[in-house]
Amino acid sequence: MINLNGKWKLYWRRQKQYSEPKIANLARLDCVDAVVPGNVELDLERAGILPEIFFGDNVHEVRKCEFNEWWYKRSFKADKGLVETGGELVFAGLDCIADVWVNNRQVGSADNMFIEHRFDVSDFLKVGSNEIVVHIKSAILEARKYQHSVCENAQAMNFDSLRIRKAAHSYGWDIMPRIVSAGIWRDVSIEPKRTEKFTDVYYATIELTKKAAKVWVKWQFVTDKYELDDYRIKITGQCGQSRFEKTVNVYHTYGRLEIDIKAPKLWWPKGYGKADLYNVTAELIYKDGVVDRRVEKIGIRQIKLDYTEINTKADPGRFVFVCNGEKIFAKGTNHVPLDAFHSRDKSRLKKAMDMYVDLGCNMVRCWGGNVYEDHEFFDLCDKNGIMVWQDFGFGCGYYPQDDKFQEKIAYEAKQVIRKLRNHASIAIWAGDNEVDVFCMDIYGGVDPGKNRLTRETLPAVVNQHDPYRQFLPSSPFCGDAVVKAGDSFLGPEQHLWGPRGYYKAKFYSDNNACFVSEIGYHGCPDKSSIKKFISKDKLWPIYNSQWHCHASNPHPKDDIYKFRIKLMASQIKHLFGGVPKNLNDFILASQVTQAEAKKYFIEIFRSQKWNKSGILWWNLIDGWPQFADSVVDYYYGKKLAYHYIKRMQKDVCVMITEAKKGICNVVIANDTLKKAKGTFKVSDADSGKVICEGDFIVDANANVTASSIEVAPDGQAMLLIEYSVGKNKFSNHYMFGKAPFKLSKYKKWLKQICNLPGKIDYSEIGK
Repeated sequence: MINLNGKWKLYWRRQKQYSEPKIANLARLDCVDAVVPGNVELDLERAGILPEIFFGDNVHEVRKCEFNEWWYKRSFKADKGLVETGGELVFAGLDCIADVWVNNRQVGSADNMFIEHRFDVSDFLKVGSNEIVVHIKSAILEARKYQHSVCENAQAMNFDSLRIRKAAHSYGWDIMPRIVSAGIWRDVSIEPKRTEKFTDVYYATIELTKKAAKVWVKWQFVTDKYELDDYRIKITGQCGQSRFEKTVNVYHTYGRLEIDIKAPKLWWPKGYGKADLYNVTAELIYKDGVVDRRVEKIGIRQIKLDYTEINTKADPGRFVFVCNGEKIFAKGTNHVPLDAFHSRDKSRLKKAMDMYVDLGCNMVRCWGGNVYEDHEFFDLCDKNGIMVWQDFGFGCGYYPQDDKFQEKIAYEAKQVIRKLRNHASIAIWAGDNEVDVFCMDIYGGVDPGKNRLTRETLPAVVNQHDPYRQFLPSSPFCGDAVVKAGDSFLGPEQHLWGPRGYYKAKFYSDNNACFVSEIGYHGCPDKSSIKKFISKDKLWPIYNSQWHCHASNPHPKDDIYKFRIKLMASQIKHLFGGVPKNLNDFILASQVTQAEAKKYFIEIFRSQKWNKSGILWWNLIDGWPQFADSVVDYYYGKKLAYHYIKRMQKDVCVMITEAKKGICNVVIANDTLKKAKGTFKVSDADSGKVICEGDFIVDANANVTASSIEVAPDGQAMLLIEYSVGKNKFSNHYMFGKAPFKLSKYKKWLKQICNLPGKIDYSEIGK
């Protein structure tokens, strides 16, 4: 293999609107050194042509790059063996409308940033020095070539994205800047051609009991030989002391074998058991020699989504994930872009995944406005028992319905599914983000049931290439019953954004969702982080162009998202009765407000298990410096909400429910498959008085009410919770009373909250 990562040359010019694909006279063009994997804007930033992109409102300077065409160029050497064997040029990620030349001859084209592109370059290589050129055209100008049907729709800044297969967020989103980038954003290499190799190996657990499992292996290979009598397929797998092996003769290049595993080690979501994985090897054997081998880690498990289309008082619904026959209470978050420039995703992945694990997440939802993550992400989810809800790459738009577009998406989905489907962590494929509700509520009452993309194309591809995983058409899904009722909030799974006012408003406290897959609340980043992207003269007051830019406002002449700065201040006002007059107190008040809100949201759902069966809050970490709902800022600064969520997502958690008729309940939630025993104590933060204490026993995967507390209807108090399970000590708290509270009072409470078991460093909050 020839690794083509590293140093390239990057040339560019403003693109003529209808230019034909051809190699330009590159010597006449502007040129800088480039790094692959990379993005063109980062190369220009390194060269000093663009200012520091994420600082101030400099991101708007990137808009002038949208109409450029780009040429990447480098040379490489090929030896005689590769030239004689032939090779494939492989782009793991190419963004996005591109033509590729080797030695001045075009070898292929690409028009999709999400998938791998392979080009046979066997007839183009020569011994010694070779040259490769990649021409990337303007995605904006490409989008203008299409005639749109009147049914197509998008958010104001995103119409360019409807027919271009590029991450939707890059056109501007409420959590991401508008950076319509270009680049070779994942690895690029030349691989030797092989005449004998696997083209497919697929594993599926089709039967499972406590004592045995049946796994199907579907395989396919290619060979230049006519006779197949001397071929065999051998599958071996091992996990600890559990081992299986099976060899079959070959009668065709495609086939299936069944493996029966006694007393299998199962893959479980975090908290419910060990995430056991088998090291499995598939070997293609010819006579006595192995001609190809694939090594993977697979999990023996079955995950099903048990759900109804509608949820009303007259017809109560459900939406619960079931793994290996056990209901799973889903605790986790939404996985959004790790970086606005996706060539940097890989460098940020490990830290993000460590935080998912630290927070006790057993599920993440890979949001449809993002790219599809690579194997490394799913490997870590497999290892750590984190279920993945995987959206396909669509968000908040009614996409083209014509045959040609459906064919393009069918091919994309096929490539994505075949690449990722052997990962144990993938729990479900979902068609898109919020298209159903946008159809019903934003786009003039369009019937989402007529969306070919999610009702015909994608389910058919899932059925063809991953038939043992379920497909959900949209998140939230608005089925026929919901459409007929005319209320998108009657589905059992919801995105609870609402008015974004006081976090204990009835919209949140009285929600009827069985499962919430998006819910969030703003929190200001730490001061040290803000100083990295806001200039000194713009730090305070907060209503200025730089704060608005990082709201994330996608256009310098538009105010589409700048309301989010006022929203952050308004949320503080709801809780504390006013907005602080200095930056330090504003940051602290904002982080407290966010932390209490997200804690409250999780408590609503955990305390009502199994009427409610999961909460995926929005979101862990920012993909650029901004003021948003994340609990970790772009520079890895952990907001207070991070620490509160960590306490709330323990496998066994003691919480206090909101008062009804002057009574609060002490509820213990046990999200494990073992009975839990422990002790608890609730005390008043102001007086130190113990209000109640005792022992508790809670059955496996259940809740129990351990005690009740009588509270004064007009009072305010901070109740501190300490509890133990076995030898381990944990804590939580509950803020009782009607807002507004005094920030000065909360500061005193906060020091006590921080000193509870699982200590939080008070001195670092907001700094």
